[in-house]
Amino acid sequence: MQILESYINGKWVAGSGEGLVMHDAVTGEVIGRATTEGLDIPEVLQYGRTKGGEVLRKMTFQERGNMLKKLALYLTKRKEEFYELSYRTGATRVDSWIDIEGGFGNLFANASLRKLFPNQPYHVEGDPVDLSRGGRFMAHHILVPKRGVAVHINAFNFPIWGMLEKCAVNWMAGVPAVVLPAPQTAYLTEAVVRVIIDSGILPEGSLQLLSGMTKNILDTVESQDVVTFTGSAHTGRLLKAHPRLIEESVPFTMEADSLNASVLGKDAVPGTPEFDLFIKEVRKEMTVKSGQKCTAIRRIIVPADRVEDVQIALGQQLDKVVIGDPRLKEVRMGALASKQQVDSFRNNVSEIAKTAQLVYGDLDRIETVGADAQKGAFVSPILLREDNPFKNTEAHVIEAFGPVSTIMPYDTLDDAIALTHMGKGSLVSSIFTYDDKIAKEFVVGAASHHGRILVGNRENARQSTGHGSPLPMLTHGGPGRAGGGEEMGGIRGIKHYMQRCAVQGTPTTLTEVTGIYQANSAYKSSEKHPFAYYWEDIEPGMSLKTHKRTVTDTDIINFANLTWDHFYAHTDITSLDGSIFEKRTAHGYFILAAAAGLFVYPNKGPVAANYGLEECRFLRPIYHNDTVYVRLTCKQKIDRDHRGKELPSGIVKWFVEVFDQEDELAAIATILTMVQKKSPFVKIDRSNIERFLAKLTEDLKPNWGTMTPQHMVEHLEYTIRIGAGQIQGFEVATPEDKLERAQEMIYNHRPMPKEHNHPLMKKGTLEDLKYEDLSTAKAKLLEAYDEFETYFKEDPEAITKNAVFGEMNKFEWDLLSSKHFNHHFEQFGIL
Repeated sequence: MQILESYINGKWVAGSGEGLVMHDAVTGEVIGRATTEGLDIPEVLQYGRTKGGEVLRKMTFQERGNMLKKLALYLTKRKEEFYELSYRTGATRVDSWIDIEGGFGNLFANASLRKLFPNQPYHVEGDPVDLSRGGRFMAHHILVPKRGVAVHINAFNFPIWGMLEKCAVNWMAGVPAVVLPAPQTAYLTEAVVRVIIDSGILPEGSLQLLSGMTKNILDTVESQDVVTFTGSAHTGRLLKAHPRLIEESVPFTMEADSLNASVLGKDAVPGTPEFDLFIKEVRKEMTVKSGQKCTAIRRIIVPADRVEDVQIALGQQLDKVVIGDPRLKEVRMGALASKQQVDSFRNNVSEIAKTAQLVYGDLDRIETVGADAQKGAFVSPILLREDNPFKNTEAHVIEAFGPVSTIMPYDTLDDAIALTHMGKGSLVSSIFTYDDKIAKEFVVGAASHHGRILVGNRENARQSTGHGSPLPMLTHGGPGRAGGGEEMGGIRGIKHYMQRCAVQGTPTTLTEVTGIYQANSAYKSSEKHPFAYYWEDIEPGMSLKTHKRTVTDTDIINFANLTWDHFYAHTDITSLDGSIFEKRTAHGYFILAAAAGLFVYPNKGPVAANYGLEECRFLRPIYHNDTVYVRLTCKQKIDRDHRGKELPSGIVKWFVEVFDQEDELAAIATILTMVQKKSPFVKIDRSNIERFLAKLTEDLKPNWGTMTPQHMVEHLEYTIRIGAGQIQGFEVATPEDKLERAQEMIYNHRPMPKEHNHPLMKKGTLEDLKYEDLSTAKAKLLEAYDEFETYFKEDPEAITKNAVFGEMNKFEWDLLSSKHFNHHFEQFGIL
């Protein structure tokens, strides 16, 4: 029998011993065994802390985010291979979509968070704190990656999503992961991990997998580690009490089974959209993943006079649910994960049914399509009805992890809220109502006992992600029985894997530590105007003090007429009595505009655009005949993804301080500019071409490809003549609908691929040489370049065609030539 392998210490290994036998949930067929016996677990944890942790901690948030995005794209292209294996867990196509593509979606969502973090390996949190009257002693909070591993002990119901929703967060924080999936479905987790490891996208040690039960995984965790658990509340409590966790104060996050409730509002009578949405949502949450969801609706709380209506409507909906082989299109509900789950499900339903009435389904009889109900782990959807939910508490205490839910009545909304509380804490609750007052009362009353509350109605029905869908940007967790922890939640989740530290010092020191200019910090002088520097060369603290300007009456009146802002303080000096103003006052936005006029660099340079205004305060009036000057200081740099037909750039936040003639601070603002990044390519002009060609000799061998030096030179000449319009008798090879995406490549700073085949070149063989020797070819290339320059000098608006990128102007041809020449000059090592 095949043993499922673990990926530890940089290699795939199999454990020893019997382990746990894994079965196909649909056919009962044996898949293999999962065991970690004989594996050195302490060594696995230490390997992650050192090998993976050292690399991840040094990466910036932007690098980590782009790594996740690359991995998400890589996995998405290979998603179909996971679906076939997922069917063996009993999951339908829809069930599998939630697990597979939902997991990949977590990578995408967390990757996007890189835009909210600084361009460095650690995060700066909140505002600075002034600890002294003079502003020379202050504090700021930073968060750095923990120097341990994230140990994830996962449940069986989402073998892919359960891993990636956690790992995406710890990787973004700069912490490696050791994953222990539930053995019933570990074969699907293992398949994904194999693809991740083979991709080479993650640094080695960032992800390790233990395939099988591991009782001693917590025995050697350390204070810098983080442990997460998803599963039963009983098991979670046992793990949470582990002596090692207590001794080392190891952070422990638990997401446990919970008895989630959905409430039907008093206004949602039969025939209303809200009633129909409620029935549809309950049916979905009972049957998706065969009810094996920690967020599934277990308690259906409805007005007392609507119990029969709900029971009948739900029964009609459940009648439409086809059960059987999840590969079949007509099947809407597959199997539970294992026969053991079936036994547990039946036992727990039987316990609830001691007081509740079974009103739909049968624990002993099940009709299936395309599958043998006896061989597979199939059960029928079960609907129970508890008419006295305040007295009989089994439905509030026992969770049958499968397609089961219990209807219970309420009289007042306070009763409904009290019933939700009786679950003693859950991951999610929902209410379906079109009355926002009911919604508000329920949310405020129920929120203390739930991690998330969905308010569903006709207006959000099309866009709603539903009761049972945890989202990466929202916290996932709940109080009490639900575990008392939180996962995901955007930035909140990432901070769980980081250590917060309050740093005290002078503003100048903290500017250096945080990478954010702190008020009263020492300025950094620069040789040039700050706007004359590229993004990479700008530093927080880099500053400019401007010349002065006197504000006149005419300035104020003209600004009022231009903007139509005729506020009395600017235009009617007879109305100043009783106001805070003494004289005619300049508009606040005029002060900002005048400040820009003082600090803006007029020449064309790396600053591509004004990107916005983040904060603005007017501290004291500026009157006519007052004189102002500006101190412009780089506050912070934020990286930015390249997109579309624009040159790569980053965002720079500038702290603007406006002073009056008494050197008193009159206004402050933070403005943002888009600043271009330096091109990594050597500038291509005639002199540089000549200089590099002088290094090219016949005996040089390429670093890649099969070209000879003369083939390379003749190829460059050919493409330059295309740009000059001398060769245009060809069709553009890129489809019209993909041209815009292709043209982005011209503008970005990524090098050209090394083994790219140009569509106008011969495939699999070299072109025939045109010239008798390399020297002649060099001369022809320079001649072609001169003709290219002359062509566009005579017609600057000319557009010529490229076989890959379509129509291009001179600016775009120069960008492409820069990449292209650098590419081939590097190919022969002459750059």
